[in-house]
Amino acid sequence: MKGLFCRAALSDAEPKFVIQETSLPEVLDSQQVRVQVKACGLSPLDLKLLADVGIQRDLIPVGREVAGVVLQVGDKVSFFQPEDEVVGILPLDSPCSGLCDVIDIDEHYLVQKPEKLSSVCVAGALRDGLCAYTALHTHARIAAGHTLLVMDGASSFGLMCIQLACYHGVKVLTTSHSPQQQTFLEQLRPSVAKVIPVYNDSSDLLSVVLEETGGLGVDIVIDSGVRLQEEESEENKLLPHKHDVISVLGVGGHWVTSHKDLQLDPPDCRLLHLKSASVTFLNHEVWTASSAQQGRYLHILRDLVEKMSAGVLSVINFNTA
Repeated sequence: MKGLFCRAALSDAEPKFVIQETSLPEVLDSQQVRVQVKACGLSPLDLKLLADVGIQRDLIPVGREVAGVVLQVGDKVSFFQPEDEVVGILPLDSPCSGLCDVIDIDEHYLVQKPEKLSSVCVAGALRDGLCAYTALHTHARIAAGHTLLVMDGASSFGLMCIQLACYHGVKVLTTSHSPQQQTFLEQLRPSVAKVIPVYNDSSDLLSVVLEETGGLGVDIVIDSGVRLQEEESEENKLLPHKHDVISVLGVGGHWVTSHKDLQLDPPDCRLLHLKSASVTFLNHEVWTASSAQQGRYLHILRDLVEKMSAGVLSVINFNTA
């Protein structure tokens, strides 16, 4: 049985991906489930995160969001039986690649897959759905009547945030990074109240947000990264500046950031203090890196797949729309 693995570079060279022969033990651990993989999502590898949590291997498995059918269960497994359809995310320290035909995984990382939900769709959308759920519910604690600003709404993560927020009665503003994205996001109205173009020099994020919120600012901002300086590389020029994000926040607002190395200067902290606003860091990997809140994690996964099955969360993508 073959799987895809990444061989981390020892220097600044690019990591290499290799197909490696693997095998599973003959006897399952008592709480493990053997799953025949039907679909696997490919998400970027965070090699620095793996090093930070002490996971150091020559070969790192690729592909962690899986959907499949249970073949065999350990003697203490209570949630599943053979032939059950399941979906889940392999933990950071899993030795298995999700691209193998058959994998072993602890039952506490899996949930039942609704029958009418496609394995391909759920495997492809699970990571972004988990990120959106974590950002909006766990960090921002959204409620009906809130106003949300989603940066880069045409991204897969941004679209999941928009759909989940609209389901809960939240007013959604979002930004677009190109004329094509602007056209695509405009089609989501009335779910999206305002699409703000940020791809030209005349864009003024702050003035548009204040106009849409009656000068109050938004309750929640979710970004996909920010600029720490005015002068940034070409690939980061469309990201919002950190001061702009803080400026559009209302009193008591929440900023959920994906920026791993965020640095706030004293004036930024002073502005946050004046607004009694907060900043939280979005790291969805904490769910599988720690077992402290395993029950809540499984509740999130179940709720996600149920919303996908019910059509509340659709797997739409700007690149394929």
